[in-house]
Amino acid sequence: MEPVRDDTDGPDRHHQRPAGLSDATVEALGSLSKALETTERARGHLYSFHQLTGTADLELDRAALLLREAGHEPWADRVETELLGRNVIPGHWTFQIIEAYDRTYYRPFTDMEHEAVRQLADGRDHLYEAEMKEARRTRNHRHHTARPHNPGTSSH
Repeated sequence: MEPVRDDTDGPDRHHQRPAGLSDATVEALGSLSKALETTERARGHLYSFHQLTGTADLELDRAALLLREAGHEPWADRVETELLGRNVIPGHWTFQIIEAYDRTYYRPFTDMEHEAVRQLADGRDHLYEAEMKEARRTRNHRHHTARPHNPGTSSH
């Protein structure tokens, strides 16, 4: 694809391909970005796991209290000693899993993706998507504008 002119009917300068950047590089950076987006979703699931597990652990307080009130002291004791505050994997609560994931995988991944965009595409993100948008949008249609509407500018 050819670079898009910097006019009002195309992407802003930050979403235009730098001169000389090949289709293969744009596609490769798009794939790297897609992989990072998938990693972002996986990280979100880790936070869901963390919050759900924490909510369950806090509910164990109530379960133990209710078991005790119902006259089931041994069961209340078991819940409090065997489940309440238990590691989810040996030596780890969920926050430690997130910290290890971030340190070992997530941060190196995001750092590499950002460095690749800086070095290979002059720091311009989402070039693949911006070019896809240009190829798919209907020009002169009010719901297919190239850029977000800026309320501080004139629309003529």
